[in-house]
Amino acid sequence: MKLAELDTPAVICDLDLIEHNLRQMAARCQEIGIPFLAHTKAHKIPELAHWQLRSGATSIICQKIGEAEEMVAAGISDLLIPYNIVGDVKLERLARLARRASITVAVDSEATARGISNVASAQDVSIDVLIEVDTGAARCGVQSPSEAVQVARAVDEAPGIRFAGVMTYPSQIESGPILDAVVSELRGAGLPPERISGGGTGHEQVSKDIGCTETRSGSYIWEGMTRIKSSEDLSADRCPLRVLCTVISVPVPGRVIVDGGMKTFASYPPVPYGECVEHPGVRFSKMSVEHGILDASDSSHNFTVGERLSMIPLHQEMCLNLHDYLYGYRGDEVEVVWSVAGRGKVA
Repeated sequence: MKLAELDTPAVICDLDLIEHNLRQMAARCQEIGIPFLAHTKAHKIPELAHWQLRSGATSIICQKIGEAEEMVAAGISDLLIPYNIVGDVKLERLARLARRASITVAVDSEATARGISNVASAQDVSIDVLIEVDTGAARCGVQSPSEAVQVARAVDEAPGIRFAGVMTYPSQIESGPILDAVVSELRGAGLPPERISGGGTGHEQVSKDIGCTETRSGSYIWEGMTRIKSSEDLSADRCPLRVLCTVISVPVPGRVIVDGGMKTFASYPPVPYGECVEHPGVRFSKMSVEHGILDASDSSHNFTVGERLSMIPLHQEMCLNLHDYLYGYRGDEVEVVWSVAGRGKVA
């Protein structure tokens, strides 16, 4: 199938550029000397998870149980879920996963650890546990070294679960002293962490510098080695994922309407920006639910109804989560069609 034969809007990805991004991350982490785990929430496609493993990732990360279920069903056998798993339904699903794969989860309270322990011991499975440490992100995480020891001791004493280490997000130089204090107190309590897990695409060197034994990265598959900060940073040579659109109206010179709006690109503050690959500098000025309005006032190109444009969305993973399929291409040929198996798996 040719790209020109796809109906629009369609999410497409440049396979050569994906390969480049995967190789670059693996080479970078090998140079730094730190193992890296690949986050699948960026794409939610099992085939891409396997590709990440073949390219050098040591393990796979899923943020939610539903996503992990899709990955295990596709043959992924080692997963980290860096999320507090709470509630009977989720805990039963977690135990079923632990029968089929090696599972590690994160907790930041004795209550969360107790819930996992209860179901794991009842189901006769073993689940590794990392203690999440809040090093400044003000999200989840224990708030002090003493609290980390308290939760780690509860994990160590509970059946069905095993204390494996600590984790934080994102890796920052300022996090170093906090992590050092946590690790020191854990060792002093006879609970030395096997794993010290840092994270954040582009923070791999920082993870190494603050003493982490591993780092977690996800968006590198779409955005290269650095994070996208604004629409001005979107670039066709680093962002493999695009949305193929059709021009449906040119009501006045300089205003171009395409057939993809918020339901196609995702609404991401301050507005759903995107960059036109064929005409750099042409960007969304605004969006409605089903219409994308491009500002082409600085372009000399004569846009016409029926013309097809490929747009790089600002937040690739939020965009992809809205679509059933991802079309991988080389040149003008569609080489593979992937089902976005984990889309909508937010529970």
